[in-house]
Amino acid sequence: MVKPKARRGQPERRPRRSATQKAKAKNVPDTDTANVPLEKRIGEVLKQLRLEANLTLADLSVGARTSSAMLSRIENGMAMASLDTLERLCLALGIDLSDLFKRIDRNKGTAQLVKKTEQMEVVRVGTKYGYTYRLLSYDKGPKKLFDPFFVEMDKKTQSYPRFSHPGTEFIYVLQGRVEYRFGEHTYLLEPGDAFTFSGNVVHGPERLLDDQARFLSIIMYND
Repeated sequence: MVKPKARRGQPERRPRRSATQKAKAKNVPDTDTANVPLEKRIGEVLKQLRLEANLTLADLSVGARTSSAMLSRIENGMAMASLDTLERLCLALGIDLSDLFKRIDRNKGTAQLVKKTEQMEVVRVGTKYGYTYRLLSYDKGPKKLFDPFFVEMDKKTQSYPRFSHPGTEFIYVLQGRVEYRFGEHTYLLEPGDAFTFSGNVVHGPERLLDDQARFLSIIMYND
């Protein structure tokens, strides 16, 4: 196909480059970690485990019956270790092969942005008493690790329910003063205060001292 000639006095138009092409042209590294090769992820985890165990390349290579040069190539993602070699490396590091792959999965890393308009109001104990809860993160993993909430309450709150749940709770006060009960004790929470406590002990607001209170509540579930 013959390209049309540019008109006299006008510069020749060049095809637009995509953002990816521009990044490559500027030697900007690809930040999509999902495309990191398996051998590189295995190598990174093996190196982490070796350093945590205070072993040198020579130490681990002797224990795993492989050469230091090959181990270095594996750790740098330049070579894929055989299953037999991985089993010997795991044995020398004192872990199971399944533990190695679990750690590889954990090292993938995840990120989640929940825009303000996407934060769901959820029904929890206390909602019908004048509380408003907005869930700030949606855990999609096989095991729930934590629940973060933005909580609002005001003078319309009719009563103060009590809570009890597994794990540890962390509260950071953004606005308003609240007397907060934990077991047999009452604490005064003011803006800027941080309060951490065991969730299995009965707890909850005792009295609202200002017209409105807002705080972050993060429930962390223990293993």
